[in-house]
Amino acid sequence: MELRQMELGRMGVWYAADKLEPAQWIDWITTVERFGYDMQWYSEATGFESMALGSFLLCQTTRLKLGSSIANIYARDAIASRNGTKTLNRISNNRYVLGLGVSHVPLVERFRGHQYGRPVATMRSYLEQMRAGQDDADSLPVVIAALGPRMLELAAELTWGAIPYNVTPEHTAHARSILGPDKWLVVEQKICLEPDAGKALELARNELSRYMVLPNYRNNWLRHGFTEAELQDGGSERFLNAIVVCGSQATIEARLQEHFDAGATQVCIQPVHPQGDVERAKAMLEAFAPSHAS
Repeated sequence: MELRQMELGRMGVWYAADKLEPAQWIDWITTVERFGYDMQWYSEATGFESMALGSFLLCQTTRLKLGSSIANIYARDAIASRNGTKTLNRISNNRYVLGLGVSHVPLVERFRGHQYGRPVATMRSYLEQMRAGQDDADSLPVVIAALGPRMLELAAELTWGAIPYNVTPEHTAHARSILGPDKWLVVEQKICLEPDAGKALELARNELSRYMVLPNYRNNWLRHGFTEAELQDGGSERFLNAIVVCGSQATIEARLQEHFDAGATQVCIQPVHPQGDVERAKAMLEAFAPSHAS
C-alpha cells in the first residue's frame, strides 16, 4: 500500500502516554481497536519515548492506526524522525502517522536542556531537514501541531496537515480556511460524560490546569475570543465548557459534529475523568464507539 493512500478515518482517541503503565496500555489500545475507532493518538512528555512507545502499541494491534501527538522535535533530530516513521510503517503495514510539535519552553529548556527557538522557523528547518534529498518526501505521513496562522500555513506547505489541541469548532473552521480543502485536519476534543454540571466543571478545571500556564495555548485562546479574565482562577465556566464539552451524550455528540461541520477530517476524543479512573475513561470511549453506531 502506498503511504499516500492511507485512509485516516473519522473517529480517533487521544490519551496522554504517561497516564498508563505498559500493561494498562495493552488493555487500552486493544479496547480502542475493539470499539472500532480509526486511530489512537498519544503524547510525549517526560516519560515514554515517542517512537519506542509507538512500536510497542503497533505490535498490540492489527487494524488501528497510531499517531504521535506530539513527538517533540527537540527529542530527536530530523533524520531520526524520518527513519523512525519509515520503520514504524514498514513493520505495521502503514499504520503510523508522525505528529510533530515544538512543545513548550518548560519541557524543552528545563526538562531537556535545549534552547527553545522561534516556533515556526524552528519547525520549518526541521521539516526541511526531514525532506532533504528525499524523492518520496511528500509520501511521508507527517502532520504538525499548529494553532496560529503561520504554523497552519507551514502545515499546508510541507506536511499532510495539522493536529490542533485544546481548540474549539471556531478554531477548526479557521484552520480549515488556511489549510485548504485537501489537507488533514485532526482535532482533539476533550469530553466529560458527567450529568452533574458541578462535578464536570471541576474535572474540566483539573484537566486544563497544566495547560493554563503555557503561553502557546493561552495566546491561541486569546486570539479566538477569550479574555484574560476568563483564563484566571482556573478558567471561567464559558471557557471550560468551550474546551471540555461536558454533559450528556447528545451534548457531546453535537460538539463533535460541530467540528466536522467546520472542516475536521478526524475528531479524536480525550476522556476527562477522575485521576486514575481508567475504567471511567473506557466507559466514555464505549459510549461513543463507532462499532456501536446504528
